[in-house]
Amino acid sequence: MKKIVVTGMGIVCPVGTGVDVTWKNILNGKSGIHKITEFDVSDIASQIAGIPKRGTEPGDFNPDTVIDPREQRRMDNSIIYGLVAADEAIKDAGLIDYDGDKNRIGVAIGSGIGGLSTIDVTSRDIFEQGARFVSPFFVPKCVVNMTSGQVSIKYGFGGPNIAMATACATGSHSIGEAAEIIKRGDADIMICGGTEASVCHLGMIGFSAMRALSTRNDDPEHASRPWDKDRDGFVMSEGAGVLVLEEYEHAVKRGAKIYAEVAGFGMSADAHHITAPAPNGEGGKRAMQMALDKAELKPSDVDYINAHGTSTGLGDVGELMAVKDLFHDTNVCMSSTKSMTGHLLGAAGAIEAVFCILAIRDNIVPPTINLENPIEEVGDFNLVPNKAQNKEVKVALNNSFGFGGTNACLIFKEVK
Repeated sequence: MKKIVVTGMGIVCPVGTGVDVTWKNILNGKSGIHKITEFDVSDIASQIAGIPKRGTEPGDFNPDTVIDPREQRRMDNSIIYGLVAADEAIKDAGLIDYDGDKNRIGVAIGSGIGGLSTIDVTSRDIFEQGARFVSPFFVPKCVVNMTSGQVSIKYGFGGPNIAMATACATGSHSIGEAAEIIKRGDADIMICGGTEASVCHLGMIGFSAMRALSTRNDDPEHASRPWDKDRDGFVMSEGAGVLVLEEYEHAVKRGAKIYAEVAGFGMSADAHHITAPAPNGEGGKRAMQMALDKAELKPSDVDYINAHGTSTGLGDVGELMAVKDLFHDTNVCMSSTKSMTGHLLGAAGAIEAVFCILAIRDNIVPPTINLENPIEEVGDFNLVPNKAQNKEVKVALNNSFGFGGTNACLIFKEVK
C-alpha cells in the first residue's frame, strides 16, 4: 500500500494569510471575527463574519503578489483565495521549479458553494441595469471547479483535475480523495483542499433565514463559542486551505520536506436530515471509525482531535457525544479552531487539516476560545479551553460534517 504524505501547505483565513502567521495567531487565541463593513448589513440579523484582512503588511491578504490585478477582475473571490493558498503550498513543497513530469501532478480544490458573491452582484446588476451588463466571465467566475482549473493552468499541472462540492465537508473530502488518486496510481502529487467566499449580502441573508448564524453583533470576537451554553449559532467566514500530497517514495527521492502522513480517511452519511446531525452524532462516529480502521489505529492512538465544532446547538452536542463514545478511556483532547476562524464552510476542513499537521510538528494543541460556561455534556472532557496546551501529538484527527448529512474524517500521523 502506498504511503501518502504532506509536503506543502498554504492558508488564507480571517486569522491571517500564510501558514506561519496564522498558526501563531491561532496558538495565541486570536479571533478573526469582526463587524461586517464591506457591504450593507442593516437588513440582516447576523452582521458579523470572518473575512481575510487585505493589506500589504505581513499576514495580510495581498493577492497582487500572486495574480495580476487585471486577471483578478475575471475571478470570484473564492478562486482568488484558492490561488493564493495554492501558491504558498506549491512553493512550500518546492514545486515551482519542478523538473519532473507535470502531467503526474493533479489538482483537487473544491468549494461548498462556489461563486456566490459573483451571483449576488450579477443578479443586482441585471435588476438595476439590464442583461447586457452581465460579464462574459460570469459563468467561469461561478463554477465550483474553476479554482482547480486556474491552478492547473497557472502552474502547468496536467494530471487529474477535479472539484468536490460537499458543503462544509468539501475540504476534507478533497484531501481524502486526492490521497486515493495517488494511491491508485493516477498521480504522484496532488494539490488539494477547499476554498470559499460566501460572506456576501445573499449568503448572509440565506444563512440568517435559517437562523443558523450568531447574532452577537455587539461582541464579534466572542460570537463563535463552541460547547458554551451561551452559543447562538455559527459565524460565517471565508478563505482557503491547500495541501500538497505526495507519494512517500516520490517525495523522498526528490528531497521534499515531509510534514506528516495522511494515514486514514473515512466517509459516511447521516441519512437523517438536510441540516440537523444524526442523534448522538452517529454518522460522524462511523466516519471516524472508518478512518481509524483504514489507518490501522485504535482510538487510544489518537492524541488530538480538531473538531467540526461550529458553535451550533445540535451539532456541538452530537459531535461531542460521538467522540466521547468512541474515545472513552483515552487521553485524547479536542478543540475547535472555528472559535477563532469562524466557519469557512467548504474551506474549513482543509484549513483545520493544516492545524492538525502543525500540532503534530510542534507538539502543541490549539485552544477553543470563548469556552467560559461549558454545556453539561462536556463533563471533564478536555476541550482545551481558552489556552493552547503543550502535548505530544503523534496522531491527529480532523472532523468535517456538512449539510445533507455528509461526513468526512481525516487522520494524520507523524512520519518517522
